Amino acid sequence: MLQIEDALVSMDVIERHFLCDLSQCKGACCIEGDAGAPLDRGELAELNNVLPKIWDDLRPEAQEVIKKQGVAYIDIEGDTVTSIVNGKDCVFTYYDERGICKCAIEKAFRAGEVNFMKPVSCHLYPIRIKQYETFRAVNLDRWSICKPAELLGRQEKLPVYQFLKEPLIRKFGQEWYDKLTISAEEWRKQKNL
Repeated sequence: MLQIEDALVSMDVIERHFLCDLSQCKGACCIEGDAGAPLDRGELAELNNVLPKIWDDLRPEAQEVIKKQGVAYIDIEGDTVTSIVNGKDCVFTYYDERGICKCAIEKAFRAGEVNFMKPVSCHLYPIRIKQYETFRAVNLDRWSICKPAELLGRQEKLPVYQFLKEPLIRKFGQEWYDKLTISAEEWRKQKNL
């Protein structure tokens, strides 16, 4: 573990490689799993704010779920998470012409229609952050659906923390990320990675 301020960062974030390969996984991380995406404080309001602008991009079954329970719910662990359709797809997903699952919020953000990109937990995936009383744990969620991303990342020699630079800065700030980079590069040099 590396400690950067109040965060304990798993060595997997430093040592392992990752580069999303949507042509292989088809966006399965937005479909598979036992709950929706975890939300940070304030993100529920953001989701409700962007909803009118993305409503027409959502699938009819997702619109029905939102009408019945809203954009989020409390999961079995007591966390606020995005609502899901039929125990699978996030309500904010859509499928492109190649059958790849994508985020309607991110699509609107990239088109300049909204100011919120998507929940930070989605942006950070496959990193998951768990808040404890005195620290935050920053771990790599290793899952078979991401195997193609691990292989592509290894081929391109792209460590997880570099692949996720933008969302890590979004979550922790530039100064924190700079500290992580210095520590990670020193560690990788020592380990000859």
